[in-house]
Amino acid sequence: ESTAKRVATVGAGVSGLAPIKCYLEEGLEPTCFERSDDLGGLWRFTVKGRASLYKSVVSNSCKEMSCSDFPFPEDYPNYVPNSVFLEYLKMYANQFNLLKCIQFKTKVCSVTKRPDFSVTGQWEVVTLHEGKQESAIFDAVMVCTSFLTNPYLPLDSFPEYKHPDIFRDKRVLVIGMGNSGTDIAVEASHVAKKVFLSTTGGAWVISQVFDSGYPWDMVFNMFRNSLPTPTVNWLIARRMNNWFNHENYGLIPEDRTQLREPVLSNELPGRIVTGKVLIKPSVKEMKENSVVFNNNPKEEPTDIIVFATGYTFAFLFLDETVVKVEDGQASLKKYIFPAHLQKPTLAVISLIKPLDSMIATGETQARWAVRVLKGKRMSNRGTYMFSVNKLPPSSIMIEEVNARKKNKPSGFGLCYCKALQSDYIPYINELLTYIDAKPNLFSLLLTDPCLALTIFFSPCTPYQFHLTGPGKWEGARNAIMTQWDRTFKVTKTRVVQESPSPFASLLKLFSFLALLVAIFLIFL
Repeated sequence: ESTAKRVATVGAGVSGLAPIKCYLEEGLEPTCFERSDDLGGLWRFTVKGRASLYKSVVSNSCKEMSCSDFPFPEDYPNYVPNSVFLEYLKMYANQFNLLKCIQFKTKVCSVTKRPDFSVTGQWEVVTLHEGKQESAIFDAVMVCTSFLTNPYLPLDSFPEYKHPDIFRDKRVLVIGMGNSGTDIAVEASHVAKKVFLSTTGGAWVISQVFDSGYPWDMVFNMFRNSLPTPTVNWLIARRMNNWFNHENYGLIPEDRTQLREPVLSNELPGRIVTGKVLIKPSVKEMKENSVVFNNNPKEEPTDIIVFATGYTFAFLFLDETVVKVEDGQASLKKYIFPAHLQKPTLAVISLIKPLDSMIATGETQARWAVRVLKGKRMSNRGTYMFSVNKLPPSSIMIEEVNARKKNKPSGFGLCYCKALQSDYIPYINELLTYIDAKPNLFSLLLTDPCLALTIFFSPCTPYQFHLTGPGKWEGARNAIMTQWDRTFKVTKTRVVQESPSPFASLLKLFSFLALLVAIFLIFL
């Protein structure tokens, strides 16, 4: 095995906590450096001084899709406000005794290779704590700062948005129609005189409350990549327009061939139809007290402009020879390991945009990365047969990364063509395969058919990732079997008499028939 033992983690936000837990489970000695005075990263609201979410933000992923081997309390709402989410992160840290490994108010100034890196793979980490600079040697480093680090706007010229009171009786322009921009526009419309929401390419808008009251991502997550991409795009457009016709509201995406994360908003259509929010094209010109939109010569008076134009990322503590950022992405194998390093002793976590939970994705990345850093032998069921403590040769990894950057669509399923985008389920499955933690449905059909059918006909909740292999959790099966109970317990705050559902009976019959067919196919 490798000699990797002392491991440094940069960042104690959502992306940084799971790696610390993985280190401890593998018997390593983690030290996490967090520049602020508490954990939580972006989820810890602050008025100024660093990037954070605005006060009213609510999670985009429901609680059942946002956890793994530590479920949210069952009385938590399905979509969690940021203050409640922060409570959960603190409970997570206490549950797994992570706080002892975190050094708060400690900024990482630099991470550099040791002179003998080609032999030892070690790193020198220089930190700053209360004005005092220190240096330490680590066998491995895991960078967990995510891609939401630097707001993409001139902060020295424009104040950050944190609370809607600044919009009262003002004419507001919000530039950017992602989830944050839409939230801010809707929130501002309750107190502002007028709100414009400017979008370059439009977007699909979806309610968090899907058919029959299910959380949207627990239903969308069940979408399989077995249909041709044009068919998938047609089905998505049809489903989105079932709620309201996006073309009539000026929202329909201009490019419907590539998947863009849908905007989650229960309120936006209602704010548009009542004239509280006006959808506009991109801005052509900004003047002192007004703006001009493209395809419209009229000047619109504006008091406040909000840039909801996303984030950029950079690793200022790393030399470009270690990780170089180009065109919004880095040359990382499986979005984790720098492809050109002589020793795989540095990993980057959560530098990826799956259409699902970042928490589960980052944790699965960390589980694989820790095994590589420690030098565990990986599975031979992956693309390559890895030897102890070795990834494929750099030439193979660089070729793989370059091919991924070209983003050639497969022709089936959802089309992910933007930087850092990845298909959640195939990506997770690949990482789980590397560590022999992917559940085998055929084996489960023989040993636990009830669980196998539940997995097959239910959303791919992260509990499934802990059924077997490293990081196995004994409570995973029960969490899967009771996930719908937790989903609706929090909404059933008034007891009502349940009526028998013919659909439920048909589903049970179909499940039984599917079980018989599956068993028959196994023994063919």
